[in-house]
Amino acid sequence: MIRVYENTDLRDRNSFGVSQRARMVIEFDSAGELPELFSRYAPKEWMALGGGNNILFTQDVERTLIVPCNTETEIVAEDEESATVRVGAGVEWDDFVAWCVGRGLWGVENLSLIPGKVGAAPVQNIGAYGAEAADAILNVEMFFPEEGKFATLAAGHCGFGYRESVFKHSLRGRVIITRVEFRLSKRPAPKLGYGDLARETEELGGPTLKNIREAVCKIRRSKLPDPKVTGNAGSFFKNPVVDDCVAQSLLGLYPDMPHYPTREPGKTKLAAGWLIDKAGMKGCSEGHVGVHPKQALVLVNLGGATGGEVIGFARKVQRRVKEMFGIDIDTEVNIL
Repeated sequence: MIRVYENTDLRDRNSFGVSQRARMVIEFDSAGELPELFSRYAPKEWMALGGGNNILFTQDVERTLIVPCNTETEIVAEDEESATVRVGAGVEWDDFVAWCVGRGLWGVENLSLIPGKVGAAPVQNIGAYGAEAADAILNVEMFFPEEGKFATLAAGHCGFGYRESVFKHSLRGRVIITRVEFRLSKRPAPKLGYGDLARETEELGGPTLKNIREAVCKIRRSKLPDPKVTGNAGSFFKNPVVDDCVAQSLLGLYPDMPHYPTREPGKTKLAAGWLIDKAGMKGCSEGHVGVHPKQALVLVNLGGATGGEVIGFARKVQRRVKEMFGIDIDTEVNIL
């Protein structure tokens, strides 16, 4: 079914809880409805909107917002080692993770409790606790409105990187992701090398799928605000990736600075949260916006904030980090 909403408030369609209006929002329940949707309503300018968990609206939206609400989850192939699962773009990401854990399928358990929809996962290449969506994605199915055609893109052609994909660049504004296929393992494959995850998992009884998911959820709940209670978009900033020589220079000044290897030779990833904290911004607020006191990567709406107020405060945080460390931290959230 296709549902149309005109001149609608977006407050409940973004996790920041920012109130802006959209000229038109169109929801669809089946990917097969997309040709009819674009034929009937012919939006000249449009963008796909998932759960609104990684977006900051700073103005009213004239473009038509297309919202996937297809929620199928099915195993389409399997053998003794693995299973291929096809998931609708409108499925809640954490519901999908719970579905996998409940069926003994390994590969996305470290990504438990990340808010948002499955269709947004490949766009941002969501990641946490040493894992990324790209580790498990096999294919991404999509619709090209301009051509009126469906296509499938193999993971190797998706341009996945740290919070990066082809969907943020050459395919941005050209496709609507309709389904994502994942290849998941039936064999235990725990990833416990990040932060306190190994310790928390061991305290729960060892590295089972259930224990790893429970440990991740426990850690996330202890550090991150619930967007249903306090408006936020999760990590507002990306961890910066710098040249090894820059990292070594900073380590000479700050030996306790967290740093991590990357897949790119000669590069080191730094912890933006640590940089923000060290710059004295953790827990700080201005007007209706603040840095979360338990996780400096997260900006929060303290009540009634506008998108303009949020981005203005974000720029202040960026300037403070730049002044202290000479490092630019980019925003992870899409700003509209």
